[in-house]
Amino acid sequence: FVKDPDSAYKILEVQDTASDDEIRKAYHKMAIKYHPDKVAHLGGDIQKAAKEKFQQLNNAYAEIKKHRGIK
Repeated sequence: FVKDPDSAYKILEVQDTASDDEIRKAYHKMAIKYHPDKVAHLGGDIQKAAKEKFQQLNNAYAEIKKHRGIK
């Protein structure tokens, strides 16, 4: 689980100065890109990597929301 907000921003590929809306948009863009269902046809290894990346995204977004007090 991502405990460092700086790491969370890096995972979402945004600066820590980004607005809440920019962070939300970055999360949604990356969540769509790395969603495991999007790569279901590409094989087990790629599905596993996508699932791990998707979990990292979710954890990073949750940490940023917690840190900033975003609901």
